[in-house]
Amino acid sequence: MAISVVMPALEMAQETGKLLAWRKKEGEVVTKGEPLLEIETDKAVVEIEAPSDGILAGIKSHEGAVVPVGETIAWIVAPGEQPPASSAIATPTGRTKQEPAKAAAAAPSAAVATAPASILISPKARRLAKEQGIDIAGLRGSGPDGVITAEDVLAAKQSSGAAPKSAPTSPASPALSTIARLMAERTTKSWTTVPHFFVIRDVDAGALLDSQKRIKAQSQSSPSVSPTITDCLISLVARVLERHPVMNATWANEAVRPNSSINISLAIAVNDGVVAPVIQNANKATLAEIATQRAAVTERARAGRLVPVDLSGGTFTISNLGMYKVDAFTAIITPPQAAVLAVGAVSDRVVAVDGKPAVRPVMTLSLSSDHRLIDGARAAAFLNDLVDAIRKPQGLLPL
Repeated sequence: MAISVVMPALEMAQETGKLLAWRKKEGEVVTKGEPLLEIETDKAVVEIEAPSDGILAGIKSHEGAVVPVGETIAWIVAPGEQPPASSAIATPTGRTKQEPAKAAAAAPSAAVATAPASILISPKARRLAKEQGIDIAGLRGSGPDGVITAEDVLAAKQSSGAAPKSAPTSPASPALSTIARLMAERTTKSWTTVPHFFVIRDVDAGALLDSQKRIKAQSQSSPSVSPTITDCLISLVARVLERHPVMNATWANEAVRPNSSINISLAIAVNDGVVAPVIQNANKATLAEIATQRAAVTERARAGRLVPVDLSGGTFTISNLGMYKVDAFTAIITPPQAAVLAVGAVSDRVVAVDGKPAVRPVMTLSLSSDHRLIDGARAAAFLNDLVDAIRKPQGLLPL
């Protein structure tokens, strides 16, 4: 029986995905779980695995195509089996060549002039043009078949709205990598649309360091999953979130939507940008399980081999720059999440202990919150409970 390969949804409100590359060719044998193609979403570039064993057949969408979520882009069939009858091959806009002109002319736009029937533009580029107030009628597309891409819109924005005469390539100004461009787009959108506010606390990390060292010593038999300070923080944050569900909620359709799972996104630096793979059900995982998940997704992220499950379902983000000796910083929220916790380095500081000066290991926590969901009192209550958990982590770090 033929198995369909569809454009997956990796995040909330995702409408389309861009097919970057096929890792297999039409007619080649594929094995379930092996890399099949790469796609781009608004968050990252991810690798999609083959859903079953068989032969790749009936490819409908080629490299550069922007495909609606859930649409079949190919089939995996048994030897001698034919793929089901399907519609025409998709263009880089995600539709057949007969459809883009009609769709472009029919699509409503309050801020951008309606595209003439001859203009081909990807859905992502159309949304970006609307957000930036760019008239697409004057743009020249650099994509396959002359399709206007998001890069064309950004180039037009950078030139103060003047439409470029050619594709936005310049030896003096090398194009951003995909990861860097995606990071630029999503952080700009978050910063300009989400009402951020910040709550900051210093915390004595002595007990946390002692617990991590003790746990690490107990894990010597499995050094590959030896928990780090970041793993301990993931565990503590997830368990504190159980008592503060609004911090784990999302903003959708002008309303607060609770999340039943606590999935911690972890910001990880990669070449030219940052990605945020997810530790699933972190509040129910042991410290060893968290460490194993974190090590695996970190390796895949830095190798550029993230898979869809790595990026799906995040409900709260932690960004730790302690390893870079940063004392404190504030982070930008990843919509539709409600908050992100920025963690600075643990460093020796002179503090008052029982009314006397003492040198203690201290770190600074900065909580960025979405004011549409969270007020100052709720953010402060969450941060206070997290500080208490860091000061007394016993019982909150299950092995």
